[in-house]
Amino acid sequence: MDIKTPADLSALTCRVETRRFGPFVFQTGINPGQIELLLQRVEDAHERFIASPLSQVASQLEREVVVSSVFGTNTIEGGTLSEDETASVLALDPATVKEVEQQRAVNIKAAYDLSQRAARTPGWTLNREFILEAHRLITQGIPHPDNHPGAIRDNPKDRVTYVGDEAHGGRYKPPQYGQDIQRLLDALIDWHGTLEQAGLPALIRAPLIHLYYEQIHPFWDGNGRVGRVIEATLLQAAGYRYAPFALARHYLTNIDAYFTLFNICRKAADKKQAAPNQPFVEFHLDGMRQTINVLHDRVNRIIAMLLYESNIRRALDDKRINARQYTIASQLLDKGRPLPLETIRQAPWYTSLYLKLNPKTRQRDLHRLREMELVYLDAENRLWPGFVKPKDAKAPDAGD
Repeated sequence: MDIKTPADLSALTCRVETRRFGPFVFQTGINPGQIELLLQRVEDAHERFIASPLSQVASQLEREVVVSSVFGTNTIEGGTLSEDETASVLALDPATVKEVEQQRAVNIKAAYDLSQRAARTPGWTLNREFILEAHRLITQGIPHPDNHPGAIRDNPKDRVTYVGDEAHGGRYKPPQYGQDIQRLLDALIDWHGTLEQAGLPALIRAPLIHLYYEQIHPFWDGNGRVGRVIEATLLQAAGYRYAPFALARHYLTNIDAYFTLFNICRKAADKKQAAPNQPFVEFHLDGMRQTINVLHDRVNRIIAMLLYESNIRRALDDKRINARQYTIASQLLDKGRPLPLETIRQAPWYTSLYLKLNPKTRQRDLHRLREMELVYLDAENRLWPGFVKPKDAKAPDAGD
């Protein structure tokens, strides 16, 4: 479908006066002509994605996206769990989690669950209660000298909050006074409602709210995680699937650009440059397009793996392959990637298959699997599962 931005974006500018911080201006700050092509590319990618057989792989894709996203957004903020460790933690009963690093991951998952419930609620729109609850969930049980889950920051005179660093465009001093922060947070929510009523697409609203939310920086801790949850929820509520949370991995991969762009846009606005928010919105849109395409490729791969699993099972049932050959194919399927043939031959499971058999039997088994294209051998003598064919696959008569 065609996505258009409202004709007069200047009418969507909102200036808010605060008691101590001074004036704060919310503006779309984009060039509509340049944005619309990027919007259409994201929408085209999303339409292709949702037309793929998602229902067949929904459960697995959901699990993978949640793990990858929790890992990504947690690592951005200094979390130390690996992706595999994150997956293990999310499989636990949250009530059994005691370590702080594990609690961080469990908390993000709880905020994701809140986000999904909100996005599925008819007529839902961004509100203060949602933001405070997201913050409470994200920071509960995490030690911090000042932060209170669900409570807005109010700096005492001897405590100054700064955001950012010189390596990413400089330090920024957000509002310090609690009443200013509350006023600006409410203004941000109202401004989002104005953007929504004006018909500004969620693909633009979401990064703009993310950008200004981080400038307000309303909490002592957890602002980045909450900001990304808000962004993802706005996108989910608009019908975008999986990609809103998976986008956190794009931000992690491009973390220097992600942090720097907050300062680039803020400084451009201070200098009253045209379209100051364009770089961050473009970064977001490009990330959404790339993320959707990666998810689409992943769906295709999972489908291919399911078909492969079915094919080797049928081949075994029909006695076209034996149990040894089925085990080899299954092991490759389980790994999901090519393995050096020599590594396979040294693996305990493989040596046990041929413990009492001669080398010719081993060669015949492998030759038959390759002949049936259930496995491939490449020029580097790596064995590939049959759901993906390497460009340099050897013919079966080329020798094992």
